[in-house]
Amino acid sequence: MTLYQPFLDAAIALMKNRLDLQSYPIPEGFELKEATVGKGKNQDEVVTTSYAFSSPKLRQIRAAHVQGGNSLQVLNFVIFPQLNFDLPFFGADLVTLPGGHLIALDMQPLFGGDADYQAKYTAPIEQIFQTHQPHLPWGGDFPEEAKQFFSPAFLWTRPKETEVVETRVFAAFKDYLSAYLDLVDRAEPVTDSAKLDSILQAQLRYLRYRAEKDPARGMFKRFYGEEWTEEYIHGFLFDLERKLPQAATIGK
Repeated sequence: MTLYQPFLDAAIALMKNRLDLQSYPIPEGFELKEATVGKGKNQDEVVTTSYAFSSPKLRQIRAAHVQGGNSLQVLNFVIFPQLNFDLPFFGADLVTLPGGHLIALDMQPLFGGDADYQAKYTAPIEQIFQTHQPHLPWGGDFPEEAKQFFSPAFLWTRPKETEVVETRVFAAFKDYLSAYLDLVDRAEPVTDSAKLDSILQAQLRYLRYRAEKDPARGMFKRFYGEEWTEEYIHGFLFDLERKLPQAATIGK
């Protein structure tokens, strides 16, 4: 069962069609990782594959795809803009566990409390949210401290049926990504030094929070050990601080 492979394939195909897509370096040891978990009849092979790209306006486009049989399927797909654009992040967390599906889709704002920013970047996707939300009802509470990192168009749902993931969630994923690429098309570089600094600080806030609270940490530690997990999180999934001297020169 590879529930989220069609999502990944569709995203890559769409981006290749819409963006000047370049490869992004994946550190050694992260492109493919395998582990055997469980015993006897409950034994499963877990395979984690990583993908990464960049484009002139997008610093890192990356995906982590975990396949562990019927009881474990995960696709974490995130886009980080270049530091001289005020674009939001694109975030898709698609998780299937024995207890069901956890789905989160959003264009996560750099400046969530800024009304002008929300008008610029959330209003254009409000209609997409309204289209899909009746079929993908609100998934319930999530941490209060996380709310600053999500937009009013945050699609957070817990569908019970796999068919809903394959149809409704898949359609929403493609619509959100396509709308995000529309925003990328229109985005103009920022040149004001104060605004550039605020963008950098907002990106760092987001990445530090995500790296510290990464819900996959426990899973990866169980499969691959602590050392690999921490390096994967900080050296690939949320690598801005490692890349900062290089990334900060983009657009200057």
